[in-house]
Amino acid sequence: MRAYYYDNKDTDPREPHEQTPLSPVTPQELANIGVLYWQLGDDYLSQIDKICEERNYKNRDELTCSKEGLGDAYESKIKTFFEEHLHEDEEIRYVIDGSGYFDVRDGVDRWIRIAVSKGDLLVLPEGIYHRFTLDTNDYIKVIRLFKEEPKWIPINRPADENPSRLKYLNSLKDLGLCK
Repeated sequence: MRAYYYDNKDTDPREPHEQTPLSPVTPQELANIGVLYWQLGDDYLSQIDKICEERNYKNRDELTCSKEGLGDAYESKIKTFFEEHLHEDEEIRYVIDGSGYFDVRDGVDRWIRIAVSKGDLLVLPEGIYHRFTLDTNDYIKVIRLFKEEPKWIPINRPADENPSRLKYLNSLKDLGLCK
């Protein structure tokens, strides 16, 4: 995993979009905004089972995001994933293979790009604005973890009055990380 501030240039979102000079973001800075990260090893299934038990994740599935894996739905799915949105549940992804980018908003609404690849497990908190895109390899295979039944319901921005969004913002305010 590598995280840094996104350059906001209006070019292919699958490119790295690193600012010059590079503005890295540490795992601790991500944790401060509720984004959790683990690098899992070869025994990733037992490590995922332990994390599931600790965080009360009850269900999982696998998703392959590629032109071959999504077929005719590929372009529309990639576009949907890259729309800025939030969820009323955590978004948990373990990368089995491939790579991509999660972009999350920090406490003052700047984009942080998180490059993920094989072995990375990422937890985005309920209520955080985010988006996802593949990188130029156009392939990622992930395990998705869920607290309840598998669901993926994006609530596109603006959703500032959404209870999950308000809860998230209040958690940042309590830490002095946003207005």
